[in-house]
Amino acid sequence: MSISTRFSVGIHILSLLEINKEGVNTSEFIAKSVNTNPALIRKITGMLRNAGLVNVRPGIAGATLAKELFDITLLDVYQAVNVVQDKELFGIHDNPNPACPVGRNIQDTIEPIFSIAELALEKALGVVTIEDIVKDILEKEELGKRSF
Repeated sequence: MSISTRFSVGIHILSLLEINKEGVNTSEFIAKSVNTNPALIRKITGMLRNAGLVNVRPGIAGATLAKELFDITLLDVYQAVNVVQDKELFGIHDNPNPACPVGRNIQDTIEPIFSIAELALEKALGVVTIEDIVKDILEKEELGKRSF
């Protein structure tokens, strides 16, 4: 099982809002870029709005960034789209057999390791911004134009 695609779609939406900031970023327009349906885009955009990352106005088409690109980290997006509940990135199976030495001890043994791994992920996401993502996208786009 992988982390919810809401995370990558959230990053996609925020990047597109910047790259197409002179255009009207409707859910239909964004959905075409993501290659999904507008209802999913509206749902994720609503999550990003609730986190203070985008502005949307009821009845008026288009979304815009609510913060500067350098002020939005991937951790902000990760948390905004509720990828996982806090401290639940790694699930531990319930009810292992207490009559087995592994079953008796597995949860207490691996839980601290999982916590360290989750904190490391959050730390890594906290130092990458949407500005970094947009710069990389634009660089890749420019390189792609030169290869023809």
